[in-house]
Amino acid sequence: MASVVSLNISKVKGVAKTPVSEVRVSQMGIVDDAHAGNWHRQISLLPIEQIRDFETELGRSLLSGEFGENITTEGIDFSQIAVRDTLTLGDVVLEVTQLGKTCHGTECAIFSEAGKCIMPQHGVFCRVVEPGRLRVGDALAHHQRPLKIMVLTLSDRASQGEYKDRSGPAIVEMLKSFFSSTPWHLQVDTAIIGDDATLLRYKVNDCVAREVDVLLTTGGTGIGKRDITPETLLSLFHKEIPGIMDFIRMKYGADLPQALISRSVAGVINETQVFALPGSVKAAREYMNEILRVLEHNMLMLWGIDAH
Repeated sequence: MASVVSLNISKVKGVAKTPVSEVRVSQMGIVDDAHAGNWHRQISLLPIEQIRDFETELGRSLLSGEFGENITTEGIDFSQIAVRDTLTLGDVVLEVTQLGKTCHGTECAIFSEAGKCIMPQHGVFCRVVEPGRLRVGDALAHHQRPLKIMVLTLSDRASQGEYKDRSGPAIVEMLKSFFSSTPWHLQVDTAIIGDDATLLRYKVNDCVAREVDVLLTTGGTGIGKRDITPETLLSLFHKEIPGIMDFIRMKYGADLPQALISRSVAGVINETQVFALPGSVKAAREYMNEILRVLEHNMLMLWGIDAH
């Protein structure tokens, strides 16, 4: 069973922390620790397995808290942890907000003393969800949070089985390839509907209710009579994100003027990002090349995580 093997605090940032047997965790972090505050890195964790590996490399023993971690853990695989996962430690619940950090090198007292710091590669940072008391020996449980993405194809003919949808599967393929090298726990669902505004609104509202992180639609962004995707989505957005779609139109429209006719839109509904892509496979892939560059940054902003 995974557990807490050490609790460590300090009054100053950037120095080794002192082990204690028990701490009180408030909504701001560990009481009396320098990293507590109204930000996303209130509490840091480091696995003792990595510390032991580094002891072998360094040729000396290391003390708990020497790398500035608040909580030293044992028995949990940090490589399986993603942002927005939760960790339960005793009666305390933490939400993961950052994996690793920038190393400040010789400007950091920890680096100067140890000659190297493993927090940038292996540290996990969290904010408090449920405060309480935390003691050495408390059990630790990791709860994965899936990254929910819906790919929705709008096509009268594809929904009626007249031809096979190709743009939806192309988008799914790109998503799986992109996230395969990340720790996110990807969950992708797909659906095909006709070019129907009422049905589209229902699907969008359902995604928002289920707290889907990203909704990608494909089809219905042209100027045909049945192309209703942009205006339907615009009526639902809480905030529009016009820049990315304008950029994509200009980038690909420079060589293919027809690309400038696309009415693709992007926006946010609660914490759900929505992107309306064209229906052609080539155009959908071009749009995804740019959208994938901003997805993670957008999610952190919507979740109130300042990763700058």
